[in-house]
Amino acid sequence: MNMKRIASLLFVSIFAGAITLGAYKLFFEKENFTIISQENNGGVINASYTPTSARGAGINEVDFTSAAENTVNAVVHVKNITLSKGPTTIFDIFYGTGGSAVPQVGTGSGVIISSDGYIVTNNHVINKATQLQVTLNNNRTYKAELIGTDPNSDIALIKIDTDEKLPYLAFGDSDHTKIGEWVLAVGNPFNLTSTVTAGIVSAKARNLGKNQSFIQTDAAVNPGNSGGALVNTNGDLVGINTAITSQTGSYVGYSFAVPSNIAKKVVQDILEYGNVQKGFMGISPAPIDTRDAIEKGINNIDGVYIELVEEESAAQEAGIVVGDIIKKVDEITVHKYPDLTGYLSTKRPGDTLAFVIDRDKDLITLPLVLKERQKLVVPEMGLEVKNLTEHDKKVYKTTSGVKITGVPERYRGYGLSEKVIVKVDDFEIGNIDDAYNAFGAISKYGKTVIVMVGSNGERDRLIFQ
Repeated sequence: MNMKRIASLLFVSIFAGAITLGAYKLFFEKENFTIISQENNGGVINASYTPTSARGAGINEVDFTSAAENTVNAVVHVKNITLSKGPTTIFDIFYGTGGSAVPQVGTGSGVIISSDGYIVTNNHVINKATQLQVTLNNNRTYKAELIGTDPNSDIALIKIDTDEKLPYLAFGDSDHTKIGEWVLAVGNPFNLTSTVTAGIVSAKARNLGKNQSFIQTDAAVNPGNSGGALVNTNGDLVGINTAITSQTGSYVGYSFAVPSNIAKKVVQDILEYGNVQKGFMGISPAPIDTRDAIEKGINNIDGVYIELVEEESAAQEAGIVVGDIIKKVDEITVHKYPDLTGYLSTKRPGDTLAFVIDRDKDLITLPLVLKERQKLVVPEMGLEVKNLTEHDKKVYKTTSGVKITGVPERYRGYGLSEKVIVKVDDFEIGNIDDAYNAFGAISKYGKTVIVMVGSNGERDRLIFQ
């Protein structure tokens, strides 16, 4: 009888425990699922792990090892060798050699972006190089060739030739990076081999003075890191580390990277067109930190307040007018001007964008087709010039040339403003690209002859020494 009672109690205990464990599993325990999908492209297997949100996750719950291992092998050390003129000796004076050339060595980083040896880096890493050397993470060294560069975005493309298939990183989508997301910075600081540091995305669309748009991070970046990779925890390339803003030139808590979408577009343009194709909409924003902005009540606007719309520009053709506030372009919310310029930097002339405009508190959507640049500042003299509109051609009685819209202080006494330049030395000027090339070829030691047309059709000829 006692044995039966003991057996009954044991059965009840086991049954109650099973119910308790099942209830815990059902209601309280969160499951981690591993989803494996196999595609038909050569047996590539993609694995994604859920939950993927970093919300509430501490650093110990984030695994950097896989991303770091894949990245360090795709990041290279770039050595820039330039020849500078050395001190003049008595021998140089007598024999007219002009001083001996002294090699100067600069270093930085680069990211392999294809298995056949294309490498993206910063323009300032390779600028003025007479020779480029690239050292892989396995210590093999190669000579590199400069393919193309874009100083405005500080991106350059170089290439090494090798028979082996190289490890590389694919560009990620920097538009989808989020503030607070974990990132790794990989590069060669202080001439060391590949070094990995971790941090978070501190801010997006940071402007450092040239209407550029950078990702700000607190991952430690130091001299030599320039041109290296900024990757997320999945190993996606989301940026090219480029800048440190500190008085010492070393890391002080934050650094900046060119977003991968901008770098990817620059690389594609260099490979396809030989130069960077830039799409322009033709507007000027109102400064928001001035007394005039405060008086107009636009100093605290969320968006971009349009102060100027250029003639025959993409913005004018789209129906955008002065006083409109840009709130969104495609899927990108626009809070400030760098949000807009950063996105436009990923587009080309001919691309159609959807702009959401606040006009007198009504939201309207306008399609806009980007156009080629209509205005620029020429080298050497620093004149601002623009392509002629159809109205300009009638007024100035010319079918070619560029109109001067801005004159530096040192040239304001020569009557250059609002004139049309039709010839510079032996260069016929048809558009702003011709003007840029012609002024870029000006010799600092010779004379420059500029032929201009006035508003009544008369021609002037100015000679500058």
